[in-house]
Amino acid sequence: MLCGILLSLTAAAAGLEERSPTATPAPVSPKWQLDVAFHDPQRISVTLPGESTPRTYWYFLYRVTNNTGKDIPFFPSVALVTDSLKTVVAGDGIHPAVYDAIARRHQKECPFFFPPVKATGMLLQGESNSRTTAAVFEDFDPAANEFVIYASGFSGELKRVTNPAFAPDKPESDDNPPYFLLRRTLAVTYRLPGDEQTRPHATPVRLKREWVMR
Repeated sequence: MLCGILLSLTAAAAGLEERSPTATPAPVSPKWQLDVAFHDPQRISVTLPGESTPRTYWYFLYRVTNNTGKDIPFFPSVALVTDSLKTVVAGDGIHPAVYDAIARRHQKECPFFFPPVKATGMLLQGESNSRTTAAVFEDFDPAANEFVIYASGFSGELKRVTNPAFAPDKPESDDNPPYFLLRRTLAVTYRLPGDEQTRPHATPVRLKREWVMR
């Protein structure tokens, strides 16, 4: 297993579940889909340059491979959403030193780790062109019992659904769109055992994985 990655999902992955009543992902996407393998999220503490106290971050290590038969532009978007309705976008406010620390931690098993800025762009075909990178999040709400990691950009499947709240008597805008564009998205749900006192040291327990339209 490259980089000790535990779970691999291909275009024919099973166990797909419905997330939206109006848009369900196809069991096998009719569009292109990249193969993604990932490791469950881990914590890392990093002392940033100019600081004396380490900060805690979470990271979602993954490898993406293009077996679609054509070169694909790869620009992923990853977010972590807690059951307390807090959203943390991967990469927001993350110092390059954090990616350096992750690369050092996994140097033996992942010698070709790339920070996200170098992992994006045109993804060429084949295993030899796979890219291993990490989605990194700032530490999140200690009161959260569960969280979901949503990762898009691995599939070309899109669906346009009507906005039921659209007001036709008002101008179209970001606040009043006539429809939503949904993307085939990997969703992985985790539970954090314990309470607020013990949770900072708890290991996330994976509950389910699925492809959703989001």
